[in-house]
Amino acid sequence: MNKKKILNLAFSCLLFFICACSNNNSLQIVKNGESNYEIIILDEASKSQYESAEILQNYIHKISNTTLAIVNESSQSFKKHKIYIGNINEEHLEKQEISIKEETENLFINGGTDETVRHAVYQFLEAYLNCKWYSPRVESIPSLKTISIPLSINYRYNPEIKTRTVHSRLFYKNPDFADKHKVTYEAFPYYVPQARVHTFNKFIPEESFYKSHPEYFALRGNERLPTQLCLTNKNVVNIVKDSVKALFERYPESSVISVSSNDNTQYCTCDNCKQIDEDEGSHAGTMIRFVNKVAEAFPHKTISTLAYQYTRKPCKTKPLKNVLITLCSIECDRSAPITEKCTDFANDIKGWSKLTNNIRIWDYTTQFTNFLAPFPNLHTLKPNIEFFKTNNAKWVFEQHSNNPSELFELRSYVTARLLWQPNLKFDDVVSEFTAGYYHEAGPYIKQYIDVIHSKIKEDKDFFLFLYGDPSQAFGSYLSPELLTSYTTLFNDAEKAVADKKEVLERVKVARISIDYAVLEACRKNISDDFNLANSTKVSALLENFKTTCNKANITLMNEMGYTVTNYYEAYKKAITVANTSNKAIDKPVTLLTTPKKYANENPQALTDGALGGSNFYSNWLGFEGNDLVAIIDLEEQQEISSLSMAFLQVTNHIVFFPTQVIYSTSTDGNTYTTRGNVNNENPLTKKSKVNNIQYFNLNFNPIKTRYIKIRANSIKKAPYWHHGAGLPSWIFADEIIIN
Repeated sequence: MNKKKILNLAFSCLLFFICACSNNNSLQIVKNGESNYEIIILDEASKSQYESAEILQNYIHKISNTTLAIVNESSQSFKKHKIYIGNINEEHLEKQEISIKEETENLFINGGTDETVRHAVYQFLEAYLNCKWYSPRVESIPSLKTISIPLSINYRYNPEIKTRTVHSRLFYKNPDFADKHKVTYEAFPYYVPQARVHTFNKFIPEESFYKSHPEYFALRGNERLPTQLCLTNKNVVNIVKDSVKALFERYPESSVISVSSNDNTQYCTCDNCKQIDEDEGSHAGTMIRFVNKVAEAFPHKTISTLAYQYTRKPCKTKPLKNVLITLCSIECDRSAPITEKCTDFANDIKGWSKLTNNIRIWDYTTQFTNFLAPFPNLHTLKPNIEFFKTNNAKWVFEQHSNNPSELFELRSYVTARLLWQPNLKFDDVVSEFTAGYYHEAGPYIKQYIDVIHSKIKEDKDFFLFLYGDPSQAFGSYLSPELLTSYTTLFNDAEKAVADKKEVLERVKVARISIDYAVLEACRKNISDDFNLANSTKVSALLENFKTTCNKANITLMNEMGYTVTNYYEAYKKAITVANTSNKAIDKPVTLLTTPKKYANENPQALTDGALGGSNFYSNWLGFEGNDLVAIIDLEEQQEISSLSMAFLQVTNHIVFFPTQVIYSTSTDGNTYTTRGNVNNENPLTKKSKVNNIQYFNLNFNPIKTRYIKIRANSIKKAPYWHHGAGLPSWIFADEIIIN
């Protein structure tokens, strides 16, 4: 018997029954712990469809302690009402489309694919049975003896954003949680695993080609450097085609490969490349022409490339239909929606949307230099996603931190919900989460979120940067007064759930960002209440910070691999330094070389007692492409026997340790005697630690002196193998310690 005959017979028989499962205008799937429903799947149902039926069965049981049988369509009972899972009534649904409807007291839960059948089941559970999933281990499931839903359901939804990714390990490590929120299980679904982004150096690696074929690489000034490829070299395009072909053969199940620039702006300026870019009105011109040549060779695959930094502006040449343009918003100010404070990027999206319907957005939602710092950008998520949707973005990758960051569970939840349904009310989604995840503490945490976001909205001039630092906000949304207020809110939140151990731990994790901000405020000595002089109070906060991180398995502070352990040890060192006598404190500093941009270019940053952290925005004095030469005047002759200065390294931002620090002393400020040279203990290599702090210490026999000269020798330029090859390198120095 075919499907239609079975259904017709079922419907005819049901007309003779007095519906014990309906009541007024509702459909009663379970009444007083009993049910007259069964779950039906196709005879030829896939394993995935059967698992979707099991999910529905499981949650109905969780809600009502009633188990509905799962049967094949040919085995169904004509005495029971049905919940059909899968495309049984042969609706013509698109791949991402779902349908939930009621006909003659039967339910049909359908999707265009096996994946979207599951999405439909979870949508039904959420929208009609009020199930909520806040994290992989925290859900809210009602407890009911009777499950009633409205009659005449006819819900059909086809999301405009077809591929939705939130870069969060909550989803990557928990596929069932990803299913509940209709997002992908990985950052780059469908991609060749070895070619997901920044692939030029993978197709033509410097180690294999640079010495023998420098012409394959970018001309920078008068020198070929392996920063990018020369995209007008015919051999280059042929080698890339061969590499793409080999990778598709190795991974036949993959449908997308990235042919994209390395992560720098050192593009080729040879005559041929330069002419094309001028003709196209954008550096994307050489890129799109090059990528189109590759895409022509693989018409049934997708070639992804980046509209990123120097290639972000649209060119004149249209990408081929199988070219996926990935637009990246890395430069944007996150304090307001893109359409308000990043209009150049907004205009570029509009420009690309006129050239192609094949757009992927690579958006950013976290401060990557400080995962755990307060980053009040939540209010921008909804308007940004809506803007992407209206400009042909069928694929959105929201680059969260992957690893735990500020309000990690909330950010993951809200972002996923908005990607699926951008029209949701943002405030409702946040309130829903804070109430469900933090219980009685929810109102306090919601108040904190509201206040910190209102404060950044008030500060129209604040630039909320992905690579910023909390120290930039100590005169804004992280002022001493506000830090005190936030701390009080979290104290009250903890009191509200003091008798709920698991919820209390969630609240402690939520307050990590404020505790971190307070620690950084104390490191910078921003007020009498926030300074390192109160070592007992600060040490207790630091220990609590470490303990909470360890319990929650929070290990990383930033994307450069700087760990919580590194932070804890460096901060303990900072407390020791701050509470050690230092004859240099507040002494005048004269610079013989010129600093740039950071620490307000103020030489007194070297003796102000405020200590720098892992980010160069935090109290570090920077020198670009030159050495540091400084003289400290002790204002009178004093006996000393040790000199020390701290330096920062952030290799991906071209910030390197000095090669050597030379300490000299003088009694008159004219004639100096070298007291010693301290070499870099960790010379720069490709394997150097990305983010690190090193103290250059020198001890010697006691002498009397007044002036101390410090010379820190810079590498001057990034080495040829570095992504910033040829660019001036930085050294960043902090507190001088003299004893």
